[in-house]
Amino acid sequence: MRFLALVLLVVLFNCSESKRPIVGETPFQKRMNNEFKDASKSPLKTKDLKRFKSLDFFPVDSSFVVKAVLKRTPETPWFMMATNTERRTKERVYGILEFTLKNKLVQLNVYQSAEYVDSDDMRDYLFLPFLDLTNGESTYAGGRYLDLSKPKGDTLKLDFNKAYNPYCAYNEKFSCPIVPRENFIELPVTAGVKAFKK
Repeated sequence: MRFLALVLLVVLFNCSESKRPIVGETPFQKRMNNEFKDASKSPLKTKDLKRFKSLDFFPVDSSFVVKAVLKRTPETPWFMMATNTERRTKERVYGILEFTLKNKLVQLNVYQSAEYVDSDDMRDYLFLPFLDLTNGESTYAGGRYLDLSKPKGDTLKLDFNKAYNPYCAYNEKFSCPIVPRENFIELPVTAGVKAFKK
């Protein structure tokens, strides 16, 4: 009986070890870590996936959550956005976001993809790529992205704590849009995902 109890304890311990809890302070961080742990979704190379525990995030900072005014630009033409490979993505400037961050007025273009215009699930998706003064230091040199949705009104909440790296930051086999130079924020955005240490 005592031997059976010991075997049961070993089995339970091993099961709990293999099902490690998802790490993260916020739902966004937990979701990102969960996706990166999942071999069927993860952009990580096999050798990096074996050692993966968590992405490196800046501490959550409410000063990087701002309300932006959206100035829609309905007449802008479609163009082919460059990527880190020969592939191009058909985009247009959906509008200009204007907001104050750390007492600095910022204007960024937000993009709409032609691929999603007729999609039921992704029709409202907007893409906000940006560069800032942390790139190449504490964050990925090529900049980071924010996922947004079209608002009903003329304002959007931007939470830079949800800024993430393009997949090519983890694996060069991925093709990622290059952040347009005009989307440069002239201050360090110390929020969101940091550079990946391989």
